[in-house]
Amino acid sequence: MEKTKENFDLQAYLTKGVEQVVADALKATLKDPRESAFMLKFAAASKAASKKRREAEDAGEHIPSYLIASITSACNLHCAGCYSRCTKGTVDAAPVEQLTDAEWMTIFDEADELGISFILLAGGEPMLRRDVIEAAGKKPNILFPIFTNGTFIDKRYFELFDRCRNLVPVLSIEGEKEITDARRGKGVYDRLIANMDEFRRRGLIFGASVTVTTQNLKEVSADSFLKKLSERGCKLVIFVEFVPVTEESKELAPGDEEREYLRAEIARLRSEHPEMVYISFPGDEKDSGGCVAAGRGFFHINSHGGAEPCPFSPYSDVNVKNGSLREAMHSPLFTALRSGDILLDDHEGGCVLYEKRAQVEALLAGQKL
Repeated sequence: MEKTKENFDLQAYLTKGVEQVVADALKATLKDPRESAFMLKFAAASKAASKKRREAEDAGEHIPSYLIASITSACNLHCAGCYSRCTKGTVDAAPVEQLTDAEWMTIFDEADELGISFILLAGGEPMLRRDVIEAAGKKPNILFPIFTNGTFIDKRYFELFDRCRNLVPVLSIEGEKEITDARRGKGVYDRLIANMDEFRRRGLIFGASVTVTTQNLKEVSADSFLKKLSERGCKLVIFVEFVPVTEESKELAPGDEEREYLRAEIARLRSEHPEMVYISFPGDEKDSGGCVAAGRGFFHINSHGGAEPCPFSPYSDVNVKNGSLREAMHSPLFTALRSGDILLDDHEGGCVLYEKRAQVEALLAGQKL
């Protein structure tokens, strides 16, 4: 990867990305008056947030447009190759020291003030924290995609999503039934399809999250699979590149050829099928001047309040329990990562921070590289 740190206007790049997502969402919801009305209001809020971030940038402070919040470490599934379980970020039962709903609300309030437009709610399984999701529903200036395995969605949640249109459930699916159940467990695919049908019946939008591997790349980017999602009312597809956390799973990680294929397919899908929004994570780092973790484009807050560069890089030197979101963005670790070359380095696979984890650990320990 060419190191293009100088002369690259990251804030302009991020703002363009946000505007594109909002514009695509408006197109995708044109046939739904309630969703379209909400998206028009959110578009105005997003524009105001972009102005805040631009003013901060001009004053010498960079504010990312995204935040990832793992609101619980508990999960009921044991998905094959789950990076979070492998790194002990996900467990069967949540420990008591997780952030409270009030503490998460403080984070959401500050994010709103700073101009952060999107907060991705993750876990574990975030639907286990109904209290936090209800709090998020009170922040209409922020869009909250909720990355869920779909097994805890019930009548109360459907009613909440109807009231709070800024909450967008994103259901994790791996492709067709065979490959989804093989990774997530028997019966999960049928539960997901039933939920999708109920979302459609109620006139509620939802998204889908697909973990892209070398095994399912062609299947999950095929028109036939995406058409099934669209016909059920899906408005957003997030392609998440598989990041290996064991030697055995390395062969599943997309390489340069697979990522280039996915990039071309997403461009085609955006042109030919504007009825859905398509996003790739982490996406093409060449376009963004390097990895956008560690506060360049986003950062991660774990269920205990630790501010981490990325969910795939679970290292932290500051906790939001003891300070503000703004202070977390300027932690020594984040500052060192943004000012150094690690985020711009060439690497194999989808995550430079995971591949360069020894260097990140050295930074965390205060060692000189």
